[in-house]
Amino acid sequence: MCLAVPGKVLSLEERDGTLMSVVDFGGVHKDVCLQYIPDAAIGDYVVVHVGFAIQRLDEKSALETLAEFEHLGVLKEEFADGFALAAAQAGEENPETRQRGPEAATRPRDPEEEL
Repeated sequence: MCLAVPGKVLSLEERDGTLMSVVDFGGVHKDVCLQYIPDAAIGDYVVVHVGFAIQRLDEKSALETLAEFEHLGVLKEEFADGFALAAAQAGEENPETRQRGPEAATRPRDPEEEL
């Protein structure tokens, strides 16, 4: 899932003619393009979607949204390592592991267990 997440602008810099920022998303810092909001300032809260700040947001709304996302586990999902998350989910969804225990994925299938 790809959400628009509020974050606080920590720094401003121009890189190769593009206005960029480091934005704090509840403790997670990411590079963000500010080209759509060129007058953003350090300390402003912005809503970020796929690496682009798309609008400003007041601090109260931003903090409430971040707290709700944290409560729902959305921030962990949004900022997690995609490969590690996929591997963990694959292990959980593996029918061999779910039905016969974790060791079942590494031992040969016994037809008698099916009965």
